[in-house]
Amino acid sequence: MNAISDIAVDKIAVIGAGSIGEALIAGLVDAGCDPQRITATNRTKRRRDDLAERYGIVTTGDNTEAAADADLCFLCVKPYQILDIIEEISDVVAHNEASTALVSMAAGITISAMETASSAGTPVARVMPNTPMLVGRGVHLASFGRFVEDTQREGITGILAATGEVVSIDEQLIDVATAVSGSGPAYYFLFTEALIDAGVALGLPRDTAERLARATAAGAGEMLASGRSPAELRHAVSSPAGTTAAAIREFEESGLRGSVYRATEACARRARELGK
Repeated sequence: MNAISDIAVDKIAVIGAGSIGEALIAGLVDAGCDPQRITATNRTKRRRDDLAERYGIVTTGDNTEAAADADLCFLCVKPYQILDIIEEISDVVAHNEASTALVSMAAGITISAMETASSAGTPVARVMPNTPMLVGRGVHLASFGRFVEDTQREGITGILAATGEVVSIDEQLIDVATAVSGSGPAYYFLFTEALIDAGVALGLPRDTAERLARATAAGAGEMLASGRSPAELRHAVSSPAGTTAAAIREFEESGLRGSVYRATEACARRARELGK
């Protein structure tokens, strides 16, 4: 992947600079992007001033001003706001000298719906991020519309790579993949929370249980990043007739895998509903 400074993008608009938008901005600035190439919007002046001071970017309360002459426009708003924002900025986007690609960072809203809301021929991409992008370890699921050119695709993936890994995926699979990566961090948080409570129930002080569970989750994540399969890593910890094997058997008999299947199915179903 080319360095941020090598990506052929003069202006990047971030519409709706909340937590996801700020994570994108922070990743870009940390990667060496000129802050003056970034224009971000937020409804509140206090928030805009804070972002401008913290990152040295351009800020405005006007979405159309941000979209004017932008090469890439990242829409970091709630799903129900995406189509309204596209309609709001469609006229200025249509009259930009260079082709402006719109990149939705929200769940559920289809490329077809975004293309319908925008001016004819507008390049549109759909991205499903996850919250680890806040610490530079995100996973971005990316699907691209028919009007997105190769240079725009490279620019989008290059910019997203500043905050994590980018996985290009067929849009038909993006809701399913969201159930694994988009919502996945919450599953790990829930398990860690349950592990802390279990430790307390066994007699550990809560601060000790939390310290142990946090450190264990972080270490396990690093081991998964090594490329070894989860099954291989689990087998390496599970001695025959040992303590870990006893715990794993209880998880299996309690239906842990079935719960994961049902939860991810519910997540994917809800993601599809958000697009209707």
